[in-house]
Amino acid sequence: MNELILVRYGDLLLKGRNLKLFVRTANERIKEKLASFPVRYDFRHDRAYIDINQVSADEIICRLQKVPGLYSFSLLSHCEIDYDQIAELAIGLIQEKTGGKTTTFKVETKRADKTIPETSMEISQIVAKKILRSLHFLIVDVHTPELTLMIEVRKDGAYLFIDQLMGLGGFPIPMSGKAVSLLSGGIDSPVATFCALKKGIEVDCIHFESTPLTPIESAQKTIDLVKVLANYSINETMRLHLVPFVGIHQLILEKVPEAYQITIMRRMMLRIADMIRKKNKATAIFTGDSIGQVASQTLESLATIQHAITGLVIRPLANFDKLEIMSIAKKIGTLEISNRPFNDCCSVYVPKNPVIRPDTLTAIQMEAIMETKALLEKAVSETIVLDITPKTTITLLNGALTVSEAME
Repeated sequence: MNELILVRYGDLLLKGRNLKLFVRTANERIKEKLASFPVRYDFRHDRAYIDINQVSADEIICRLQKVPGLYSFSLLSHCEIDYDQIAELAIGLIQEKTGGKTTTFKVETKRADKTIPETSMEISQIVAKKILRSLHFLIVDVHTPELTLMIEVRKDGAYLFIDQLMGLGGFPIPMSGKAVSLLSGGIDSPVATFCALKKGIEVDCIHFESTPLTPIESAQKTIDLVKVLANYSINETMRLHLVPFVGIHQLILEKVPEAYQITIMRRMMLRIADMIRKKNKATAIFTGDSIGQVASQTLESLATIQHAITGLVIRPLANFDKLEIMSIAKKIGTLEISNRPFNDCCSVYVPKNPVIRPDTLTAIQMEAIMETKALLEKAVSETIVLDITPKTTITLLNGALTVSEAME
């Protein structure tokens, strides 16, 4: 019964003089996501209509809900501007929606074609009366109805819909620039990466692998997480930088007092991430830090760690509770992968009593006894770069102990 999908742009419409560019970019992302379907498009300045051409509406909307920059969708049915036809179509939609169950409802009309003599309210009243004559289980409630029938009357006919399905919101990629995101393999960092994508940022992921100190399965987790996140990116492709961190990791375990090991490790990671950021002409670094969740995420720890670089660090999950983060992870499809029981280098050697209020000067003095510059440069130069899509079939679980061996 549904012939069209209405796409609304949401916050894009606030962009003033840049509106056309944002909408055009959103439309490009729509066409990329639906390229395999024989659908037709009618792009307007404030919305888009997609003729589904007998394709499953559910499948199309499932794909559109992975496109940043789209606010909501509605399944539309179209007919001539004839009140009997409108009412007949509406009756079918309501019966399908309610199954004949007693339901409160109202009709709302938007009359875009001002040549029609009846006002929007008059059209609503005319159609509602015709519906009520046929559907006796409906009860009028204009304030808090369980069901609202929406009618848009345009020059080319009447469009009817009931439900409004929510999209991601945000902005289309890459309208907000480029960033790198630290991706561990846990629950939080994939959600932080998703938050960047949702805001229209093109993202490269960075994972610090310490095989064989850490299990190779932890690196495989990261690849599988990026496969899921790629669904939300341009052309369903994301770049993953696998940084060999084992040399620096071993040096920290040997030279740094246990309480400061995580602090120094995170400072080194941020330095490497900043080098990769500059190399790839990105503007910011995203992390999955949530204030107070672990010892390295107290305000004092975050300040000491960030002191290692001058680049912009963004923490979209800073004030999120763990259950909120888990809820998003489940929704976007990363939670099950993150819950695989394989630790990364930040969690496999966790000190019993990590410092929760590290001193920046003390951290600098500890780093001074280590020759790290050459190791940092070596880690960046030996980084393995992969372009990942949802269909990527890379597997590291072939008996190798290290990522470099598995990739040979």
